[in-house]
Amino acid sequence: MDSHIGEACGVFGVYAPGQPVANLVYLGLYALQHRGQESAGIAASDGQTITVVKDMGLVTQVFDERRLAPLDGHLAIGHVRYSTTGSSNWGNAQPVYRSVGDAGFALGHNGNLTNTERLASDLGMLPGFAAPVSDADSTSDSDLVAELIAREYRATLRSDGRDLENALERVLPSLEGAFSFVMMDEAHLVGVRDRHGFRPLVLGRLDDGWVVASETAALDIIGAHFVREVEPGEMVVVDANGVRSHRFAEATPKLCLFEFVYFARPDSELYGQRVHLARQRMGEELARQAPVAADMVMPVPESGVPAAQGFARASGIPYGDGLVKNRYVGRTFIQPTQRERGLGVRMKLNPLPENIKGKRLVVVDDSIVRGTTTRQVVAMLREAGAAEVHFRVSSPPYRWPCFFGMDTGRRSELLAADLSVGEIRDYINADSLAYLELERLTAATGAAPSAFCTACLSGEYPVEVPRSDGKHVLEVVDLTGPLSQL
Repeated sequence: MDSHIGEACGVFGVYAPGQPVANLVYLGLYALQHRGQESAGIAASDGQTITVVKDMGLVTQVFDERRLAPLDGHLAIGHVRYSTTGSSNWGNAQPVYRSVGDAGFALGHNGNLTNTERLASDLGMLPGFAAPVSDADSTSDSDLVAELIAREYRATLRSDGRDLENALERVLPSLEGAFSFVMMDEAHLVGVRDRHGFRPLVLGRLDDGWVVASETAALDIIGAHFVREVEPGEMVVVDANGVRSHRFAEATPKLCLFEFVYFARPDSELYGQRVHLARQRMGEELARQAPVAADMVMPVPESGVPAAQGFARASGIPYGDGLVKNRYVGRTFIQPTQRERGLGVRMKLNPLPENIKGKRLVVVDDSIVRGTTTRQVVAMLREAGAAEVHFRVSSPPYRWPCFFGMDTGRRSELLAADLSVGEIRDYINADSLAYLELERLTAATGAAPSAFCTACLSGEYPVEVPRSDGKHVLEVVDLTGPLSQL
């Protein structure tokens, strides 16, 4: 993955009386760490009180035995965050908590709303709102959702013990865009997925409980069995009586295609397909579409590995390693300036000259976004003595910004927005460059092409999107300029 593309967040929840639920959530978040590295948090309920612990940093930096100890109870939820709407600060860390009813409720959100501006305006929270009873000043759409739910919660208190469900049934139809929620009050675990299912959410079973998680790999780490995906437009509720389902919107599935390309762990399943195998098929399709005479196929580690394996298998060209990745260096997209991102590439990747010198290389990666990483990778390979560098990308050119949970910046910052493939080839200084065609990419997933959102590749958004910069919409309102300038 080329530099500066923020990943969707990760959510996890467990209902398991008698089990160390906070420890289970910790493990689940650890398995989902690839989806967000800015902050981590866990909320737990003992039936009377909800306790929330969250902070900036990785799961292992935020939690240890001391910080897990107070999180006692029979159900818990957790969240790892990469900021989409809202800045990266403690006030926007999740789970979000609201003190309503007997114990309140907590919420974790994966995705990004597209009608945040209108909802915030209706609540009088624009610009830069500080919601009542919130943890701190917040600028996240997740905090906005929590405030909407809290308002309905107070207005619809009943004696059936399902106040959170009742509030959600009123709020969910008003939300637009991408949202996979895990939520809890003192007695219920709730999972919600928007009607398009932009972001994944799955239901799992423990011997003595239930789990809701962003990916199936997070179920595996705690020994839970995959039951099914939470359907688009569905709310599932877990309590002492088991699992029940509510349909709040008609399903029109549009899973983000980049979940298959990059976001999801390779050992997860989406649409019943193992992601690793789908990525290998992408490489095979790329070899058939754009063959080239070469001596070695190599990946940009680690995101390009499965596609490079597939390319080598289909082409008959030997697979090899040309770059070593330092696993302990942070991802380059979190560096704040272009210069620091460039230095991050040098820190993260180092060439193996003896595998490279004098060889014609096919270099495979899953995408090119800004071009920072790709250009430096090609330069490093040439400095190490590569005779030729042929770059192959297992997805189409990334030309349009995402409004559904990825942070890619404005369209003007995307390399392929205004450059042809030939111009990009010249920019990265490759001998040749080819991107996988969209039709071949969707075929490699094993799912129907109509089941995906391809907006970042095609410019065809399945829902109306805002004309302002969605990431900071609750801080600065800017409705000027055409969509093409985003």
